[in-house]
Amino acid sequence: MTIRARLTLWYVGVMFMSLLAMVALSYNEFVVESRKHAQKRHDLAVEKEADDDQVEEAYGIVLWCGLPAALLAVGGGWWLMRKALTPVAAITRAAERINERNLREQLSRSGNGDEFDRLTEVFNAMTARLNDSFLRIREFTLHASHELRTPLTVLRGELESQLLDGRLPEAQRECVASELDEVQRLSRIVEGLMLLTKADAGQISLSLEPLQLEDLVRDACADAQILAKPSGIKVSLGVCEAFPMMGDRHRLRQLLLNLTDNAVKYNNPGGAVDIELRRIGDSTAQITIANTGPGIPAEMLPRVFDRFFRGDPSHNNTVEGSGLGLSIARWIVTAHAGAIQVTSTRSESTRVVVSLPRGDLAGTDNLLPIPAPSATLNQ
Repeated sequence: MTIRARLTLWYVGVMFMSLLAMVALSYNEFVVESRKHAQKRHDLAVEKEADDDQVEEAYGIVLWCGLPAALLAVGGGWWLMRKALTPVAAITRAAERINERNLREQLSRSGNGDEFDRLTEVFNAMTARLNDSFLRIREFTLHASHELRTPLTVLRGELESQLLDGRLPEAQRECVASELDEVQRLSRIVEGLMLLTKADAGQISLSLEPLQLEDLVRDACADAQILAKPSGIKVSLGVCEAFPMMGDRHRLRQLLLNLTDNAVKYNNPGGAVDIELRRIGDSTAQITIANTGPGIPAEMLPRVFDRFFRGDPSHNNTVEGSGLGLSIARWIVTAHAGAIQVTSTRSESTRVVVSLPRGDLAGTDNLLPIPAPSATLNQ
């Protein structure tokens, strides 16, 4: 129940009790007192007539004065409470619009210095502190990622040079190769974090150009077949309808590679990956990538959009991955004004559905800012 409704009920209750008190006092004044006076005069006929007259008069006062006054008081009280609580409703609506992307927006203040104006001031100060905290976290992540790139690049170069040295013993070569794999994995994590942090800050732009989405899907299927060959996984391309659109070719390739790579990695040996591209009407493309892997538990599905979350505990120690692949995939989809959805049936399959709009093929501006994603997604 809202505060307005609760206060209205309380107010009506108070008015009802006041009305009852008024009736009781009127009865006491016009009936009981007059009866006492009549008894003093020992005039029963006068007493009876006085009782009837006074009761009728009391009822008339209550009916023609008390009830209208009570209705007017209730209506006026409801109007006053509505007007008094309007700032609360305004603050609530404004607070509902606040998210991590618009923390700089301030709620409008009335300036009259009352409690609601003070509450708005406190709320604005709180969002300002939250915005500063988000900025510091992003700056730290961005700077840390940038500083880590140089030493990782040096380590990678040195390890690759050691592998090229033919005099290196076989046992040591295997050790260096393992170290190189870990350095490359760490480099991918750093690059992914830097990319997502820049996207959150709106520092990356898409290079939009006319392209044929079906060509990118076929290329991604061919790459997935190469990735799946060691595990005996069958990658097949079903329906692949032509769909011209405006998009960033590089980012869409990255999107498809991340999704197909996940479908192969989080699969059972000898399983299957099915890829489809269908047109939904004339303005939307729907890409479906499904595998026959172990699936994701239902309680974990709401979290697959979190960074560093990996939804398949049984594969966490055996499957290489940074936990940022689907975070980047969702960012790319969001930047293209599309939508991505993950569904899964435990021990049967996992399905990723991506919807992408055609975009303005007649447009001439090929650089659009990337909106910061409302949530992130990874697996």
